[in-house]
Amino acid sequence: MNFYLIYIAVALGLFAFAALFALFGVYAERKVSAFIQDRLGPTETGKFGSLQTFADILKMLQKELITPAAADKVLFVLAPFIIFIAVYLGFAVMPWGPGLVPVSLNIGLFYVFAIISIETLGIMMAGWGSNNKYSLLGAMRSVAQVISYEIPAGFAIISVVMIAQTLDLQQISLQQGTLSTVTIKFLGFANVTHIGGILSWNIFRAPHLIIAFIIYFIASLAECNRAPFDIPEAESELVAGFHTEYTGLRFAFVFLAEYSMMFLVSMLAVVLFLGAWNTPLPNMGTVHLADWTTGWGWGILWISLKSLALVGVQMWIRWTLPRFRIDQLMNLCWKVLTPLAFVCMLISGVWRLLLM
Repeated sequence: MNFYLIYIAVALGLFAFAALFALFGVYAERKVSAFIQDRLGPTETGKFGSLQTFADILKMLQKELITPAAADKVLFVLAPFIIFIAVYLGFAVMPWGPGLVPVSLNIGLFYVFAIISIETLGIMMAGWGSNNKYSLLGAMRSVAQVISYEIPAGFAIISVVMIAQTLDLQQISLQQGTLSTVTIKFLGFANVTHIGGILSWNIFRAPHLIIAFIIYFIASLAECNRAPFDIPEAESELVAGFHTEYTGLRFAFVFLAEYSMMFLVSMLAVVLFLGAWNTPLPNMGTVHLADWTTGWGWGILWISLKSLALVGVQMWIRWTLPRFRIDQLMNLCWKVLTPLAFVCMLISGVWRLLLM
């Protein structure tokens, strides 16, 4: 019985984290966009406008749940929850610190890649079930985009798996710090297992993974429908895309899924490429910075800071770059990112064979 209570507590904790991050993320994005556009952003509700998002959420939750008369009611109602649950379940296997992972799976990476793909099904249900031409067109664009960009993202992830030789996200994390049970070689030559820090991150263990990281990050923007890959939600063309007909709590779940997805793909990038929950501080002589900054508290701090930094870059890009056309989006995926990711995968095989 105690195990069930623990599982329920962890599930509620992850949901609370997703909700709080969405509140923080919306406010941060408003301020970031205002700074980039030389505006002030929210200023009136709360100190520096900090309560504006809370006010918006309270207003949204009070709105009427409207179901279009011609909609497929079952698909229309279920879609927002499927979209959110698919993203939410991805957090189940993410490591937050040494020994701190909600569910430890030896195929955790495969699980994450598989479960977030279900979001595509929810998006298609939302577009089709709305019986709205703008919603359907947005859903079709989104499905084509997400499925296409999963290919280079998958190759980039395989490049890491070939170096780490495991699909267990906790083991991949452990291999990038002083707690590693395998020899960590900086650039494939110098042993830095006891030094740790930034030198033991995967992008420095095998420098071609820097390219794989960039490919994955670009593909993750497309999977989140974030600018410049936001053509499924192109306001100037599609009103709001696949969620045009949604109001109130249903729209809130779609919105929550988008911001949760932003953090999830950033956290996965940190685990695979940027040292996971390990500190960037190395051991230097008698000063053991890497050893002193381990443990649950430090792990949560480091992985959160790294993930939030990537989320900040996502926001920066959104308010800086213009939207791609559909032909440019597909050309980038199939003619640039996919071949480069495939080359990274081949290099990982050679690197593992010759230098590790």
